[in-house]
Amino acid sequence: MLLVVGEIARPHGVRGEVVVTVRTDEPSERFTPGAVLVTDPGEAGPLTIEYVRPHLGRLIVAFEGVEDRDGAEALRRVLVCVDSEEIPEPDDPDEFHDHQLVGLAAVDPDGEKIGEVVRIDHGPAHDMLILRRPDGRTALVPFVGAMVPEVDLAGGRLVMTLPEGLLDL
Repeated sequence: MLLVVGEIARPHGVRGEVVVTVRTDEPSERFTPGAVLVTDPGEAGPLTIEYVRPHLGRLIVAFEGVEDRDGAEALRRVLVCVDSEEIPEPDDPDEFHDHQLVGLAAVDPDGEKIGEVVRIDHGPAHDMLILRRPDGRTALVPFVGAMVPEVDLAGGRLVMTLPEGLLDL
């Protein structure tokens, strides 16, 4: 599965550099010289990073073979990705990558289906699991131990103990 780690926003200057909006928690691991990033759409082909420098909350990146502004312009709005297989598992057993959680069934302690995780929104206090309910509605559940005491990746499910009325909001 491809995971988006950034989006090429626009060219920067005339030497082929681009401005990249970062979409990963670990930019220093993903955006390093020599790293090869897959592109979406794939017409741009894989891109190898020549060098990187920070710039106003984003990154200025030079890719091998992109020599001028025209080459950089052709990359505008291209997503840069890594394969999820290349990402090591977190060291903390209570930490998960988004791609591990999306698609898991959310069930109550009795095993009754509450919904399916379709997205994770990252907030300053905690993450929110976005669920698609069986009736098609959307529900937001804080991803905290009190409400999600069990994450069973192998079993493809999250066990949730939710306060009454949370799913009615």
